[in-house]
Amino acid sequence: MTDETRALLRTLPSLAGEPPALDLSALPEDPLDLFLAWLGEAVHAGVPEPHAMTLSTVSDDGVDARVLLLKDVDERGWAFASERSSAKGVQLAARPAAALTFWWQPLARSVRVRGPVVEAPPEESLADLRARPLEAQQRASPEDWTLWRVEASHVEFWQGSRDRRHVRVRYERAAGAGGHWTLAT
Repeated sequence: MTDETRALLRTLPSLAGEPPALDLSALPEDPLDLFLAWLGEAVHAGVPEPHAMTLSTVSDDGVDARVLLLKDVDERGWAFASERSSAKGVQLAARPAAALTFWWQPLARSVRVRGPVVEAPPEESLADLRARPLEAQQRASPEDWTLWRVEASHVEFWQGSRDRRHVRVRYERAAGAGGHWTLAT
């Protein structure tokens, strides 16, 4: 079965999306601005669930990953929510750092975000819970519902190309609170 699977995987198309033009000479200084532009382009292009992302955390036995929805993004970070008692909540309590990965296949684009994770104030977590559909609210405990933010220290934008000349744009935050961003292409 391995030979058949390997052969099948080699026949599947890859990078079948149509990446929009990317002007490397006009990149913003802050990755948040580029992320919001790319997210807007994904929404405009009709990418299904463009706010879906893979959240990767660290557990006692290795790396753990799952798909969640982005709840908000601003200068404070990329926000997501769940129960504090969930596996991800326990993992974040033990090691408050995470990585997020967005994949917008129709545009052959991906964004990776890494950094420390902070818990939002209880009133913001409660507001997020109250914004969920009523049925979803009823399945969650308000005391357990938590909104977290990844305070990005690294953000990488990747644009695929059929000729395999992919473009990577990396932003890194200087150490210290409020550090400025450096850009590498």
